[in-house]
Amino acid sequence: MNPQATPISVKGLSVSYERKRVLTNIFLELKPGRVVGVVGPNGAGKSTLFKAILGLIEVNTGLINIYGKDPSEVKKVVAYVPQKNDVDWTFPATVMDIVLMGRYPFKKVFQRLSKEDKEIAMEALREVGMEAFKDRQIGELSGGQQQRVFLGRALCQNAQLFFLDEPFVGVDMLTEEKIIQILKKLASQDKSLLVVHHDLSTVDDYFDDVILLNQRLIAYGPTETTFNDTNIKRTYGGQLPLLHKMGDLD
Repeated sequence: MNPQATPISVKGLSVSYERKRVLTNIFLELKPGRVVGVVGPNGAGKSTLFKAILGLIEVNTGLINIYGKDPSEVKKVVAYVPQKNDVDWTFPATVMDIVLMGRYPFKKVFQRLSKEDKEIAMEALREVGMEAFKDRQIGELSGGQQQRVFLGRALCQNAQLFFLDEPFVGVDMLTEEKIIQILKKLASQDKSLLVVHHDLSTVDDYFDDVILLNQRLIAYGPTETTFNDTNIKRTYGGQLPLLHKMGDLD
């Protein structure tokens, strides 16, 4: 797989839940080596966009390619960090168990994890600052620690394309800064990252490109030119007064 190939190509994507249209006629073509923020109000279809691209839900229409191939053909190079509420935190798994899951795509059925796999997992834990917690049950961790663990699983997979759904929710500022440093480092290695994000005050600092979404694609492009007052108003409409971004968008 060529890391300089187009990471994601989406043409005419539409998705409905129980006859209610959630995404309408989405066209996207991402550039490699970029940290891309996905921004929009609640119910805008941000998580649905991720799940549609990943093949986790059925779509009404649309053609989706990852590095020029059907998503089912490139699972090894794609890592997904789900929303916290999509995870069963009572599951009896340790931090190391979770991170080692990143090696499963490279294993045959019933094939055991190797010493090398465990070394890769430990390196991923060191990268996210969680090596001291490797034997801790995941439900005993703080919100920020839990997010670091799932990012560690993605790193352990050595993926080329990362999907992170609200990775900064419920984390402390130190963890947030650590995560964004890791994401930018990955982008510098020609890896591509999509991040669902809610805090509009940090979009300018965190993302190379931004996708503004509200059931349809409002705008997409470099953050410095795309994340502007006009596009923000078009995206959020009547919800804009509830935001903590850009105090005077009038």
